[in-house]
Amino acid sequence: QVQLVESGGGLGQTGGSLRLSCAASGSISSINAMAWHRQAPGKQREWVAQINNDDSTSVAESVKGRFTISRDNAKNTVYLQMNSLKPEDTAGYYCYARIRPSGFDSLRDFWGQGTQVTVSS
Repeated sequence: QVQLVESGGGLGQTGGSLRLSCAASGSISSINAMAWHRQAPGKQREWVAQINNDDSTSVAESVKGRFTISRDNAKNTVYLQMNSLKPEDTAGYYCYARIRPSGFDSLRDFWGQGTQVTVSS
């Protein structure tokens, strides 16, 4: 079974930086798109950034110019570099990956358990 585990969350200051990591493990044949979503208390989960298997990327307007998504295919890991943090970035951050598990013909959706990011004013 495939598992995604996030790390790197914690407390940051306004204007500071954090780097999130998400490592995929298990029986994996291939990984296509990977992404980060976030969910603040009382709000719906929202898409933040995506990276495809050709390394093309896209980010949400709210984080454009501040957040950068990247991946290390050798480690099955996706990163989110978060710069110029704002209090509005406070949320649980969740890793997403579109993965074909070993023994499966189809791509499937996988989610991590989340890592908390808190940005102080």
